[in-house]
Amino acid sequence: MSNNNSNYTNPAYSNGYEFSGGAGYELPTYPFVTPPELLGAPPTTYPVVIVGGGMSGLTLAAGLAQLGVPAVMLDEDNTVGVKGASSRGICYTQKSLEVFDKLGIFERIKAKGVEWHIGRTFAGNDEVYNFNLRDRADFKLSSQPPFINIQQFYIEGYLVERIAQLGVVDMRWQSRVSACTSNGDSVNLQIDTPEGNYQLNAAYVVDCTGTGTPFHKWCNMPVSSIKRDDRWCIADVRFKVQPPTERHTWIEAPFNDNRAVWQHLMADEVWRIDYQMRPDDDPAYVSREDVLRERLAKQFGAQAECDIVWVGPYSYRSQLVERMNAERVFFMGDTAKVVSPFGARGGNTGISDADNLAWKIAAVHHNRAPAALLNSYHQERHEAASVNVQVTARTTRYLRPNDGAERLFRDATIALAKQHSFARALVNTGRMAEANPYTRSGCCTYNHPLVGRSVQNVAFTWCNGQAAHLNDLLRWASGNLLLLWFGDLSTTSAGKLQNTARVSGVHMVQVVGKVQQTSAVEAVHDATGALAAACGAQQWALIRPDSYLAATGQTANAQLIKAIATALALP
Repeated sequence: MSNNNSNYTNPAYSNGYEFSGGAGYELPTYPFVTPPELLGAPPTTYPVVIVGGGMSGLTLAAGLAQLGVPAVMLDEDNTVGVKGASSRGICYTQKSLEVFDKLGIFERIKAKGVEWHIGRTFAGNDEVYNFNLRDRADFKLSSQPPFINIQQFYIEGYLVERIAQLGVVDMRWQSRVSACTSNGDSVNLQIDTPEGNYQLNAAYVVDCTGTGTPFHKWCNMPVSSIKRDDRWCIADVRFKVQPPTERHTWIEAPFNDNRAVWQHLMADEVWRIDYQMRPDDDPAYVSREDVLRERLAKQFGAQAECDIVWVGPYSYRSQLVERMNAERVFFMGDTAKVVSPFGARGGNTGISDADNLAWKIAAVHHNRAPAALLNSYHQERHEAASVNVQVTARTTRYLRPNDGAERLFRDATIALAKQHSFARALVNTGRMAEANPYTRSGCCTYNHPLVGRSVQNVAFTWCNGQAAHLNDLLRWASGNLLLLWFGDLSTTSAGKLQNTARVSGVHMVQVVGKVQQTSAVEAVHDATGALAAACGAQQWALIRPDSYLAATGQTANAQLIKAIATALALP
């Protein structure tokens, strides 16, 4: 159903963007294409409609396209990012980079962005904490670096191009959802466009529209929310002479009235500098370029020359939905949860939301799993969201402590950290994000400490000696579960195991050491044992398309059959 009376208006931006200044960024624009519904096409029910073309929505669209699931993506704007806004999210975790590698855009991100793994924290002029993420076991095995800094709109643009290249998802720009109703078997959406309004039906709808989403109201979804009075001024600055390429944070910066400051380098030699402001500061005043230049002069010296790319105010709140879905409508990214930016737990968890849901929708769409599999999206990602809200809330209270016990605790930890190494871990400027473990998923068989955790993108070699990584096997499995068998395997046992895998819709690979003989049709070499160690060093490991370890074990018996059924929510 359609009509030619258009209710569409251009997006209105908030959250302080109206006070922004600076030269700004040039963003790509995408044309409005008249949808078939406005050309008289008969009604149809799409497998998936994604509402919102931000980071999580585009990641989901690319994931579905790669797994062969037709979908429609709607976005009310005609560009990525936010017109006139800042770089927004800039810090992307190893897990997110592994997802982007799987989707085929990591090399572009690596070429454009800035890798980093060292961070330093200061209180006044004293360094009170530092870290090197490459020294940590939970980062060192992956083929992706711990972090890359790059402006969010670059990644979103790469995703748009990748989705177009895959050709399975219909991206519809300048298309706003104005109503949503569900009839049990499908979801009906009212779409407003510049050329008229129409209705769209979908088996599943994924809401990625962000914090101001109307879907919460339409779906009667309870949301818990805490508004903070912490205020920040965000500046994107390009210096004539570059500061050291490290992540520096100040808890009490002497050049910012003893308030916090963040300093990161990102793509195009642009620095993101975040200044903590007083709660009662005027957002229009703190965003003035002359006021920012005064701050920069205090921090870098009056002689420091720079161009201001963008400057604007920022505030935040913590928010969490009661459930990650309302029947056939799923919530993702900032629609599901909102956290403070400390530790890079915002956009990165939205990327993991998308990676989690994409393979499950694909499994249901291709009749490899029942719809019950989708229930695990709430189980797993709501746990992750809850943890991230809690972790960032603690950081927020540390950086903006209330008078009394919170203030005393912060002052004490800073004083101790200046003199004693044991206290440095208590200095909390943001616990850096990593892949959240799933501790209570109905789709995991918890028989090993690593089950429910993400397996890093470990390197190995094909039998012909060429280098490869876990993501290569996951792409080969094409949305199916991946069964790795470690070590020797008789020809008879290999045949039985491969038959079990084939009947269960699982892709099986034998993993051997450098000198071992292979018996399975598909085999790889793990000369260092890194892949086996990452999977728990058992006889077999069952890995999901989102890289999470679903189960592991010692013998190919009924336990394996049950683990496969559990991972796919089979009865």
